[in-house]
Amino acid sequence: MSKSEKKAVVLLSGGIDSTTTLAIAKKEGYRLYAMSFRYGQRNRFELDAAKRIAKLFEVKRHLIIDIDLRLIGGSALTDNIDVPKGRTDQEIESGIPVTYVPARNTIFLSFALGWAEVLRAEDIFIGVNSIDYSGYPDCREEYIRAFEKMANLALKETVERRMKIRIRTPLIKMRKSEIIKKGLELGVDYSMTISCYDPLPDGRPCGLCDSCILRKKAFQELNMVDPAYSG
Repeated sequence: MSKSEKKAVVLLSGGIDSTTTLAIAKKEGYRLYAMSFRYGQRNRFELDAAKRIAKLFEVKRHLIIDIDLRLIGGSALTDNIDVPKGRTDQEIESGIPVTYVPARNTIFLSFALGWAEVLRAEDIFIGVNSIDYSGYPDCREEYIRAFEKMANLALKETVERRMKIRIRTPLIKMRKSEIIKKGLELGVDYSMTISCYDPLPDGRPCGLCDSCILRKKAFQELNMVDPAYSG
């Protein structure tokens, strides 16, 4: 099978990292299948962004999966827990914050894995990053490699040696500013993305949560104004 015929499942949240990852997969010539989740998150606007981005990148199919992680709770994104605001760089870098959603990437990757087997798509792209991130354990390289190993033990198609799953993490060793620079080279319009954990009622970013702070800092390092605030 030629590379141009290969399919990729791309996890798409509507933020900077997943959008850049989608652009990279498109650049590499994959036929794109995007998967997003309505999981009870505070930021209901991110799915609107994901829909717009999927359409712009002409994905073959965009699935939005409904799962209610509010039933589990345990996170400021899915439970009645305040999202931390106005933290310093040192505070952001210390410990795992309450915005961590228990087992979220494992859950998302498992859904993507099931779809990948049906599609016969050997590559699953996820925009995790282990440098400029909030300390989430399921964004680390060792976690990704462990999941990949498990994935190849879990499927009928892999056990019968008709497929080999690869979990692609093109951003994992990049700083946030490097990710944005890469995306700009690929023509990504970051005004379409949303990263905020706790947006205002009209969808504008709060500007104070960890995600907003990391995003603004990255654009500042590139001597750019975050398009989320330029309108």
